Formats: sequence, C-alpha cells, structure tokens
Amino acid sequence: MKDDILHNLEIINNRIKKACEKAGRNPDEVRLLLATKTVSADRIKTALQNGQNLIAENKVQELKEKYDELKDIPHENHFIGHLQTNKIKDILKYDVVCVQSMDRLDLAEKLHQRLLPEGKTMEVLIQVNTSNEESKFGVHPDHAVELTRKISEFNTLKIKGLMTIGLFSAETEKVRSCFKILRSLQQEIISQSIPNVEMKELSMGMSGDLETAIEEGATIVRVGTAVFGARMYPDSYYWNEGK
Repeated sequence: MKDDILHNLEIINNRIKKACEKAGRNPDEVRLLLATKTVSADRIKTALQNGQNLIAENKVQELKEKYDELKDIPHENHFIGHLQTNKIKDILKYDVVCVQSMDRLDLAEKLHQRLLPEGKTMEVLIQVNTSNEESKFGVHPDHAVELTRKISEFNTLKIKGLMTIGLFSAETEKVRSCFKILRSLQQEIISQSIPNVEMKELSMGMSGDLETAIEEGATIVRVGTAVFGARMYPDSYYWNEGK
C-alpha cells in the first residue's frame, strides 16, 4: 500500500511537471496539495515522509482525529471544506495555516473575532463558485471582488488568493471556463490594489483536470483519490454543510 502511494505521487508530480513545461511555467510555481479526506493518518504519513508537505481536510472532525499522529511531522495544513462558524475554534486549535474556503462575510467576521484577542493571523483564500452550481459553496463571481474588499478590512485575515472547485465534467473547455473566471477575478482584484490583499494563489484543479488548471494559472492543485485511492463516499458527501 505504501508503494502504491509513492508510485501515485510520482505519477502526479510528473503530470504537474509536464503540464508546467507545456504551459511554459516553472514547476516550482505549482504546489501539490493532498486532499486527505477519509485517508488514515498512517497513509498520510507515508506521503509526508516522502517529499510532500501540504495537506488539507474537508471536515473538522477528521482534522481532530488525525492531529496527534501527524503533529510531529513537518507539514502545512489547510482547510478546504465548508466551514461552519461553530467550528472555528477547532480550526485554530489544530494548527490550520490557511482556510481556502472563505466564502462569506459572517465567517470572516467570526474568525477575526477569535484571532484578535490571541494576537494571531490566518491566511485565507476566497472561495468562488465559478460553475454556478447550487450544490457548491463559494461566493458568486459577480460578488467576489466586493467580498474580498470587505474581508480585507479584518487585519487578522491575510488574503492570499482565490479558490474554486471546477465543474465536474469530462468536457475540458467547460471546466476551463471555470478556471478562466478565477484567473480573471484574480487580475481584476490585483488591478484594484486593495490593502491587505495578495493575489499570489489560485487554488484550482484536481486529479482529473490539473493540466487544464495549470494552463490557466493554478498555483495549488488539490489531489486526493489519484494518490490515496478511491473513497467510500461520493464527492457530494464531503461538501455537505450539515455533515
């Protein structure tokens, strides 16, 4: 099983490298984020001990369950699921470096209120619903700039870029249009020079569409099943707010 993970990591890293070469980009510009939902701590350790250092969970419960086993291995932990405000304290407790799924003002406000008395800051990415699907979270593209501007006023939150979950489709050009929207929003926000806002990160693309995402400017690609194997539940389970 360990060999499978290492073999899969080699394949994914080669895909990233080739996609960067084809797009005329430096492979160092693109980070592989391992989506570790339902993956045991042992299997995550295998990846972390073999050159990977960026992981992310979708659910706070899984973050808690794996924390003790992983805390002594150097790595960076992001959160990519829909974050309920009553779980903010756990995000802080379990060393999350970046919330990639910042999609509404009340979440930003409550996170700010938690961070302020502790003198802490948190990196965030603004999640945008570029596919316009009701099943997905994220701010509508038309409101993304306004939300970014409002969240930028909280000095504890360091906006580092944007995130999206592209359309689940075999039609490459339909998926590409989602990534183009995110890139366009990035450029629009950069042009406005909003204080306290960096736009260096575009977190987009997964195992099925990472080449397209890299062509369109992704700096973080999120891969889970292509490294760790198929999961028991469909993707919709992991994006459900109520679970």
